[in-house]
Amino acid sequence: MLMVGLTGGIGSGKSVVARRLAGHGAVIVDSDRIAREVVEPGTDGLREIVAAFGERVLRPDGTLDRPALGAAVFGDDAARARLEAITHPRVRARSAQLVAAAPADAIVVNDVPLLVEVGLAPTYHLVLVVRAARRVRIDRLIRDRGMTAEQAEQRIRAQTGDAERTAAADVVLDNDGPLDALHARVDALWRDRLVPYEENLRHRRAAAPAPRRVGADPAPDRSARYARVAGRIRHALGPAARIEPVDPADDTARPDRSTAPVDRASDGSDQVHGPAEVLEIRLDVASAAEVDALAAAGFAPCPPVEADPADTADTADTADTADAADTADTADTADTADTADTADGVGERRRYGSADPDNPVVVYVRVTGAPAADHGPTG
Repeated sequence: MLMVGLTGGIGSGKSVVARRLAGHGAVIVDSDRIAREVVEPGTDGLREIVAAFGERVLRPDGTLDRPALGAAVFGDDAARARLEAITHPRVRARSAQLVAAAPADAIVVNDVPLLVEVGLAPTYHLVLVVRAARRVRIDRLIRDRGMTAEQAEQRIRAQTGDAERTAAADVVLDNDGPLDALHARVDALWRDRLVPYEENLRHRRAAAPAPRRVGADPAPDRSARYARVAGRIRHALGPAARIEPVDPADDTARPDRSTAPVDRASDGSDQVHGPAEVLEIRLDVASAAEVDALAAAGFAPCPPVEADPADTADTADTADTADAADTADTADTADTADTADTADGVGERRRYGSADPDNPVVVYVRVTGAPAADHGPTG
């Protein structure tokens, strides 16, 4: 199952993207719709809202008066926090039910307006942000929702900005143009990325990233990519995992000391996965059992490697003492190497690759046998 987080500012066209993905077969978990369900007449959610905000937020027919509730919490952080404490746990519980009911091979699209604001980005395999120019969004809100220009501006200002949403995004769909153009981009995303990604996850298969031609546009900012990937790994493995990026300029950090691979296209031109595109990460975990949780972050095992980036820095220093190291170290650890360490996977090295065909990432994993401090993002 592939978990996609979909978000965008009000008036960006997020719902249009959700409908198009649903047409392709995605399971849509719509947070706004669920938020309406959990406060329908007769629900505990509605009773708690009335207790907190009074009868003024009810219509004569007993349903929730959303404009009245919005007016009661708009610009009041404490009131908004009270409302969110009532609705958010119920929305999360209902969302989890819908996800659990989805087929194992589903592509589940979680339509969450406040995805970035509430810090949910690391919980998804991929985050999709729909974006539109401010003026376009205001015009849509006036035309489609009957707002005044001032009301539209207020709603936009109340949300997080485009820069924050874009930093959390693996995919950005700009929606300033005609509907057909947006549909075409969504169709390509479904066909070329989401479907292969889900298949790779289900089969525990690292993706073979599609190479870019020499001279193609550079990859997105590495620091932002690293922050997104590291956030998913931390969410899956917990804060005890030690995560740090591999310097893209340091060829010796790769287990096989290779340079960036070059493939030959069918037309004879070079295709390159350069250091700016393949993101390499070192990860230390306490036990081999923890490594399986990487699947929740969108990774699958690769063939085993013989060396680990953490070991390569000392290569030159140890070249002259290899014989001594093979004797003294072996003598000191002979009694334990084949017992506790082997049983717990201590010293084991693994390599994991991203199952996302458009986000080439390699994670070099080392089992240390002891919890390691999380150094946080350093690149």
